[in-house]
Amino acid sequence: MTTEKTDDKKKITPFSFMGSIIAAWFGVQTKANRDRDFEQGKFHHFVIGGIIFAVLFVLFVIGIVKLVMHFAGVQ
Repeated sequence: MTTEKTDDKKKITPFSFMGSIIAAWFGVQTKANRDRDFEQGKFHHFVIGGIIFAVLFVLFVIGIVKLVMHFAGVQ
């Protein structure tokens, strides 16, 4: 019975999945979360999630630069 609670506690939810990708991207992932990801997660999910996050991050930075340049009057 205690094993089921431990297994349920270690399951990866969509929110914890996104948190793991962001934390790993910035290098601040905890050992407990990293261990959970390696035990419960699937490699290809994290690769795809990391690629999607990288693309979104680059688009965000481009958008910020364009916004700042627009307000600075530079074309």
